[in-house]
Amino acid sequence: MKLTEIYWQLKADLTILENELEKAIETDQTLLLQSSSHLLKAGGKRLRPVFVLLGGKLGNYDIHKLKHIAVPLELIHMATLVHDDVIDDADTRRGKKTVKAEWDNRIAMYTGDYIFAKSLLMATQLNHPEVHQILSKAIVEMCKGEINQIKDFNRWNQGLKDYLRRIKRKTALLIAISCKLGALVAEADPKWVRNMYLYGYHVGMAFQITDDVLDFVGTEKQLGKPAGSDLKQGNITLPALYAYWQTPENHPFRKWILSPAIEDHMADIIAFIKKAGGIEYSNQLAHRYLEKARKWVECVPDIKTRGSLIEITHFLGQRTF
Repeated sequence: MKLTEIYWQLKADLTILENELEKAIETDQTLLLQSSSHLLKAGGKRLRPVFVLLGGKLGNYDIHKLKHIAVPLELIHMATLVHDDVIDDADTRRGKKTVKAEWDNRIAMYTGDYIFAKSLLMATQLNHPEVHQILSKAIVEMCKGEINQIKDFNRWNQGLKDYLRRIKRKTALLIAISCKLGALVAEADPKWVRNMYLYGYHVGMAFQITDDVLDFVGTEKQLGKPAGSDLKQGNITLPALYAYWQTPENHPFRKWILSPAIEDHMADIIAFIKKAGGIEYSNQLAHRYLEKARKWVECVPDIKTRGSLIEITHFLGQRTF
């Protein structure tokens, strides 16, 4: 089974979710509608809703219940992107202008806040206190992660644990609860609710590590932004950290990364990160997370769903854009 087949099998329900996303951002505030629509039309893989639907396959699958958590989770993801772009001072995402670049930082922040609020409003249509608690706690942790990311900007004396804790809050947590809440809302066996969370956590960790690798090996056309953009913005990711750990204090790499004109040295920095093994080390770690993810769903009772979940890990392991 290929990833395109998974999306094809879920096409009808994903169309329902896409329509619900459009409805969710409706407002009589013209500027807010324009900025929210700008973000929505930028597209995306809709990976979190897909995980909700696949988790729902392990229980009593009902799209009209699952949509009340699938759409909020995608809205939360969208809101974090808007806020990230302000923090990172990013002008492009997926090859298109960010909300902050199209308008300004104030509009971007209010747009993110609005989308966050709409996500929670839609989730209240589910009469399920545990779902609301999980969702609220996740948002709290994600906000902590954003603050830690700001604190870690340009901080080269951080270790692997710092990086992993940051990406858990930044990416893995939302993917993990997408998997978990789909199963929970569908009233799946508690064992599979737990297994789906652990599957999603490991997939999410691998997803972010791979994203961080692609920032150094992808082209501007593939990335929708220049290669090395994270580092230029002060966001130090695993490939660069690993290269830093391998170099003595007087190494040219350390001078380049600490230079106010870091952009002028970016080609040399990226070349050294590859030479020092930063890409290889990061890819190996991502694959270890994917192997663990597969183990958590090896015994999923529904064969088709198990195949879909495993195929996603294969796709992430071979992802090039």
